[in-house]
Amino acid sequence: MKPVVAIFAHPDDEAFGPAGTLALLARERDVYLICVTDGSAGMNSSQKTQELSKIRRAELLASAKTLGIKQVFFLNYPDGTLANNLYHEIAEKIQKILEELQPEILITYESHGITGHLDHIAVSMITSFVFDKLPFISELWYHCFDEEQRDLFKQYYPDFFIYVPQGYKKSAITKVIAIDAVWEQKRDAMSLHESQKHDVEKMVAMLMQLPKEEYFIINKK
Repeated sequence: MKPVVAIFAHPDDEAFGPAGTLALLARERDVYLICVTDGSAGMNSSQKTQELSKIRRAELLASAKTLGIKQVFFLNYPDGTLANNLYHEIAEKIQKILEELQPEILITYESHGITGHLDHIAVSMITSFVFDKLPFISELWYHCFDEEQRDLFKQYYPDFFIYVPQGYKKSAITKVIAIDAVWEQKRDAMSLHESQKHDVEKMVAMLMQLPKEEYFIINKK
């Protein structure tokens, strides 16, 4: 089977996002991950004293190994800096990697970035642009929150994000993946992002209240 490539802005987006789906896909095909930023603008809630970008790189590699991801590609843009003047440069770098890997499926966040984070939105838009350009990629899976997930997320992060976009109605979601069988892998992947313990604790507590499912909107050629 042809590979899958997940494309996200930050170290930890893979774990807090569709980690269960990535783990399931990795059981049957090669799964790769492209991380666009270095995560350097985040907090460090661990006892580690290295430069934050180095800490988060190591954490992402550990998380990826737990999920069965074959390789991680780091583009190393500064966290929080993705903007119009970088779009085409980033797209070219992603396209070069994809041309080498020849994936069938791409996975990224939906166009509102799930949380409204501007880096998430930028990477979603760039991934969509590259998907349209490359004929060998058949599907683009946009990971999304349903309405229940979004509302619960807003309760856990009432003030952190300027605006958390609305969740998707069930009727708009085109793929639901049950992740009960890989829930422990997902939780382990989140926990390996030790520097982000402040978010790990919130996300685990939130997800424990929800069905063990991940949601996608699928764009097919």
